Amino acid sequence: QVQLVESGGGLVQTGGSLRLSCAASGRTLSSYAMGWFRQTPRKEREFAAAINWSGSNTDYSDSVKGRFTISRDNAKNTLYLQMNSLKPEDTAVYYCAAKSSPYIAAVSRRYDYWGQGTQVTVSS
Repeated sequence: QVQLVESGGGLVQTGGSLRLSCAASGRTLSSYAMGWFRQTPRKEREFAAAINWSGSNTDYSDSVKGRFTISRDNAKNTLYLQMNSLKPEDTAVYYCAAKSSPYIAAVSRRYDYWGQGTQVTVSS
């Protein structure tokens, strides 16, 4: 079983930056693709970014491309999301997820393990 714990969320002004972390335990995730999703009360969970097992391939939603960077440190079993130039519309609960396959996916149902989420609030 895999446990995922996100951290790094908080309140930031428009244009600011945050770095989210997702620490994994229970299993080494070096062979798992991982992703970040986000959700607001008014929307379904939406894809933000994904990374393959080695970090050599990434994918981003159009809404975050050029502002967010996903990365991973397999030695530390940790996933990151660097978020720059934040906008109020980035406000959401951010979830990390792990997929029992090395290859990335932008669809939440492809992921097998989920963290509890961390709140990101961007003030205008």
